[in-house]
Amino acid sequence: MKQPEFPPMSRAEIGRLGWDECDVIIVTGDAYIDHPSFGSAVIARVLIDAGFRTGIIAQPDWKTTRDFEKLGCPRLFFGITAGNVDSLVNHYSPLGQ
Repeated sequence: MKQPEFPPMSRAEIGRLGWDECDVIIVTGDAYIDHPSFGSAVIARVLIDAGFRTGIIAQPDWKTTRDFEKLGCPRLFFGITAGNVDSLVNHYSPLGQ
């Protein structure tokens, strides 16, 4: 199995790797940044190194299913994270509004 330089984020990238599906799809509320300070990047790399075909869906539009369907159905599971900043905290401002 071909190891990706980066986890695939589209069906075209999955096809270029010669995969027919992902084993695991990680959904993150953050933009995908391939850096160890981002948990989704670390988890994806660990899963890939363990031999799992892992894809990423970053910042999906939660109002429709389109983004959640773009990589197809994973063979094993979807892993979901809100991202580095919790969704409750990101609405706070210095003005308290």
